Amino acid sequence: MGTVLTIAGIAVILVGLWDMFHHLLHPRGSGPLSSLVFSAVWKLSRTTKHRLSYALGPATMVAVIMMWVMIQAVGWALIYYPHVPEGLLYADGVNPGDYPVFAEALYVSLVSLATLGFGDVVAVEPGLRLVAPVQGLTGFALLTGALTWFMQIYPPLFRRRSAALMLNALQESGFLKQLSELDPASVQTEVDRLSEQIAQICVDFTQHSETYYFRVDADAVALSQHLHHALALRRAAADSSAPEVRISAARLGSLLDHLGSTLSPSFVSGRDLDEIFAAYAADHSSSR
Repeated sequence: MGTVLTIAGIAVILVGLWDMFHHLLHPRGSGPLSSLVFSAVWKLSRTTKHRLSYALGPATMVAVIMMWVMIQAVGWALIYYPHVPEGLLYADGVNPGDYPVFAEALYVSLVSLATLGFGDVVAVEPGLRLVAPVQGLTGFALLTGALTWFMQIYPPLFRRRSAALMLNALQESGFLKQLSELDPASVQTEVDRLSEQIAQICVDFTQHSETYYFRVDADAVALSQHLHHALALRRAAADSSAPEVRISAARLGSLLDHLGSTLSPSFVSGRDLDEIFAAYAADHSSSR
């Protein structure tokens, strides 16, 4: 029985670490379990027309971290379980008989994972004495990874806001309507600048898939509401008489195609860019 529980505990631990690795360290940045949590919470939010969605992204990140913590805690608890209470030394005043065996194993697991070191329960079996510090290292890695994740998540969101502001400004300034009358070099500069931002956003969606589930509080900085302007700019630039502008338009079009393939079918669906970007805008709209 003890061997079976130990093997089951190791399997649970490895599943949790595997999901953490894929979400935090893998180039595609999408762990199966954590992505499922983000998707499920997002679908639930859409049923309420995203009333709480401005805090939804950070709250879901916290939920994913807590899921990783509980997976590790339960996995290590299964390893401790066969050794409770014989393999542990209890401080004076602590009676192990007062607590259910699995609850005690889970308590020891959580204390070790958090590296708290209360000292009220100490492993005395040789195997457990090795297990406890290894679990402490796992807990330290989890905490470090979680903090790093929060630090890494906001630069992609800032870049998305910046691109949205640029598209909004181009639209409000009448850039598209006067494009044929402008100096080709100036048009090329704007198109190339937008292409660079779109390229960064494509990478961000790939490496930080959870950023899709972050909404903003104003349409002016919501990329989802302005991508159709990028399509209009691409089409207008493609009709320019200047070859350098047409080349820039082709580059922008290629990057928009890549963005569309990144969004669909991973997040939304559509047969062409117009449908994909419209679905993206609808998915982030509070009027659904």
